[in-house]
Amino acid sequence: MSELYRLIHAEKTTYPIVLLCRVLKVARSSYYAWCKGEAARRARQAADDALAHEITVPHIASRKTYGVPRIHAELRRLGRRVNRKRVARVMRERDIHGVTRRRRRSSTRPDLKAKPAPDLIGRVFHAGRPGTRPVGDITYLPTAEGRLYLACRLDLATREVVGYAMADHHRAELVVDALDMAHGRGGLEPGCMIHSDRGSGYTSTQFRERIRELGFRQSCGRTRSCFDCEDDQVPLRAVA
Repeated sequence: MSELYRLIHAEKTTYPIVLLCRVLKVARSSYYAWCKGEAARRARQAADDALAHEITVPHIASRKTYGVPRIHAELRRLGRRVNRKRVARVMRERDIHGVTRRRRRSSTRPDLKAKPAPDLIGRVFHAGRPGTRPVGDITYLPTAEGRLYLACRLDLATREVVGYAMADHHRAELVVDALDMAHGRGGLEPGCMIHSDRGSGYTSTQFRERIRELGFRQSCGRTRSCFDCEDDQVPLRAVA
């Protein structure tokens, strides 16, 4: 509707206001009311422009990382009393935005339908001798071509990575390949505990069948808690 009022205002020197309102089907009283509010709108626009300038100063000083909360707090610190919603509106209208942290996405996707294996380790993340308790987990590495997923198999006795595999996915083949590398090195004892969390790869039929074929026992802890003991946060060493 404002566009129609602006058109009438622009053409009123060429055509009568009565004719313009009739052609555009606009009530003259509404047009005159809009004209009376024009001064207030201009004042509000000027105030918003001034506020935008005040916002730009701390925004640039923060290397354009500050968003609405920090900009609003900085203005208040400088003695500028302004509503936070107004700050958000002015920043939105002028495409001023900060940098937000992305929510961390876990590589663990639990299969809610699969029945996990029992927890044979019971949060005791120690082993008396190598090859008896290899634990595993999956993480991802950001690269220029996308995410690269890494599955590892770590021996609790030596804290050495005895098997690993990398791929652009975290399906069952990834954890099976890491297990096969650990087995191929010849350091795993028959009947050893293959421990992991309850991610879909570790509860998959393919991974379970491979454990049975190799003569091992599967152990599953809680989701994302394979390494959840504070006293077990020690550096990992890769086997050459």
